[in-house]
Amino acid sequence: MHKQIYVHQDDHSDLTDDELAAKVRRYIQYSALIDTSDLSVEAFGHAVVLRGYVSCEAEIGCVQEAAASVIGVHSVENRLEVHKH
Repeated sequence: MHKQIYVHQDDHSDLTDDELAAKVRRYIQYSALIDTSDLSVEAFGHAVVLRGYVSCEAEIGCVQEAAASVIGVHSVENRLEVHKH
């Protein structure tokens, strides 16, 4: 069975911190098409903290923009780093 990555029913704003963090992670995968296996997303109320590694500098901004555009997110603290190979 195919699992949907992101659906519009996720757009209600009365989510727990864990539900909001999961929603943001799914939306990053859906909209930015970025591998999120090295990312962690934490939500504290309407504030989101992004941690982990991406493959290039440009992805840092893409991930932040995607997270900030999620309904229910009011601020994003970006602690992402470029993965050193």
